[in-house]
Amino acid sequence: MRDDKIEVENPSTPGRTQRLDRAKYEAMRKALLPVLPEAPPGIKVAEVKAALLPHLDQNLFPGGAKAGWWLKAVQLDLEAKGIITRAAGSPVRLYRT
Repeated sequence: MRDDKIEVENPSTPGRTQRLDRAKYEAMRKALLPVLPEAPPGIKVAEVKAALLPHLDQNLFPGGAKAGWWLKAVQLDLEAKGIITRAAGSPVRLYRT
């Protein structure tokens, strides 16, 4: 039987994991990765959220509810795994590695 939870990491706390809802994590990841450019300077997080909202499963994120929280959770996990990177400077800009 498939586990309904997934372990996620945070680059700020190496070695520590959290277990989150797998369906919401995978839906957010699926919506996030295609909107990120492949090179710096990347795209601002607010622009990322606006771009991915139309692609989220409305059963999991009705009206975009909790999308910001899930975006941050998936962003940090993918950063910890080296799949996405923050560009230097402010504001935070993300891109795929």
